[in-house]
Amino acid sequence: MRNYFLKDETFHKIYFVKDYGKPVVSTISKGGYLQGNVNRRLPSLGNKEPPGQEKVQLKRKVTLLRGISIIIGTIIGAGIFISPKGVLQNTGSVGMSLTIWTVCGVLSLFGALSYAELGTSIKKSGGHYTYILEVFGPLPAFVRVWVELLIIRPAATAVISLAFGRYILEPFFIQCEIPELAIKLITAVGLTVVMVLNSMSVSWSARIQIFLTFCKLTAILIIIVPGVMQLIKGQTQNFKDAFSGRDSSITRLPLAFYYGMYAYAGWFYLNFVTEEVENPEKTIPLAICISMAIVTIGYVLTNVAYFTTINAEELLLSNAVAVTFSERLLGNFSLAVPIFVALSCFGSMNGGVFAVSRLFYVASREGHLPEILSMIHVRKHTPLPAVIVLHPLTMIMLFSGDLDSLLNFLSFARWLFIGLAVAGLIYLRYKCPDMHRPFKVPLFIPALFSFTCLFMVALSLYSDPFSTGIGFIITLTGVPAYYLFIIWDKKPKWFRIMSERITRTLQIILEVVPEEDKL
Repeated sequence: MRNYFLKDETFHKIYFVKDYGKPVVSTISKGGYLQGNVNRRLPSLGNKEPPGQEKVQLKRKVTLLRGISIIIGTIIGAGIFISPKGVLQNTGSVGMSLTIWTVCGVLSLFGALSYAELGTSIKKSGGHYTYILEVFGPLPAFVRVWVELLIIRPAATAVISLAFGRYILEPFFIQCEIPELAIKLITAVGLTVVMVLNSMSVSWSARIQIFLTFCKLTAILIIIVPGVMQLIKGQTQNFKDAFSGRDSSITRLPLAFYYGMYAYAGWFYLNFVTEEVENPEKTIPLAICISMAIVTIGYVLTNVAYFTTINAEELLLSNAVAVTFSERLLGNFSLAVPIFVALSCFGSMNGGVFAVSRLFYVASREGHLPEILSMIHVRKHTPLPAVIVLHPLTMIMLFSGDLDSLLNFLSFARWLFIGLAVAGLIYLRYKCPDMHRPFKVPLFIPALFSFTCLFMVALSLYSDPFSTGIGFIITLTGVPAYYLFIIWDKKPKWFRIMSERITRTLQIILEVVPEEDKL
């Protein structure tokens, strides 16, 4: 197969031709980028499009079931299985811990419902970025995607990928410590598989996400069912005097909320792919409500199950609560738990890459990232460049230093921008009262949720000023970057020529073109 250019002197166009039987054609724009209808035959063959040919654009392939699998599959990662002790540490009692898990589920539902209104009113993909762009303008939106691309998403993907690598190897290293190099190598392989899958097919990545979501729910049931049986047998000693325990200051309760909200994070990912959702006005709200109900009930019952077998002191000492629980109740079958945890992590990796790549795609389409990231594969109809851009960045994070510290630096940025996006909903109610809103929530829901997010951000500045301060400085680097890369339009000629050549070369290598207009 060969790539080459064909110039048509009559129409003054340059055609990008692929020599594999059916010629694929694309015009070059004034800026030098390949674009146009890549499914047309050459002019000499006639200008009629062959029957059955499809435009190069992202398709609406996210059904209700796939939407539910995206939300559940990205929310349920390794946290609920490995270390739910952060909530218990900051509450001091079993009863208060379960209360926090329930309240965090309700608050996350409030945030998800707010995003359902935003997603059905502003029918664009991109999630936080798009809503901040529409309400507050390009600068804060650029800062959001700048931090997400450079630090937050690569680090978050590397962390969940490392959990996948560790737990997939767990059954093979029962009697000894798993070598760190082995973990990182198997992690790199798993991460590459996820990137390839999302690059090749939207349908297959969605189908695998559905399968992995069922694996996650099966893993939770493996814990919940024995826990319920323990309750039936009368194993309730850890629930006696449930609200009394070790001393814990009431000022630590907001930190418990922080841990709980982090465990529920992921409910916003369906809004990243709004343009690919079938019948979004109905699918988005329904998928969000079903998913959040399942996750909240599952999380609370899982924690109840833990306490039927493990007391508060033992839970605080365990680094992997699900493994400890299964070893006590399930015998040899406990070996299956690490495998299910690994599959759960893989599902979070797959769902996260699928959704966040659309954020980069939309930001590029808006001119806030390099144009190559807004292009689509001519046959696979996937945003290939936006998917693979995460791969080298995540690999660098994977083999670098302390990822958890890096995430602590920037975790406040996530809740700051989510809080701003939800606050934007309130602003739109007053600025655009006549906007079409197929789904509408009572105003107290976004008001309470945005207040909670901003309160957590303020609390992090008070409780950990050093880490939060570093994160704040890193976030602020997006401001000069915005003026340097976006506002400054008098860049040197050599820089513009080099950028155009790099873009054209990458288009030919990756076989991608800009999305065609949706009629």
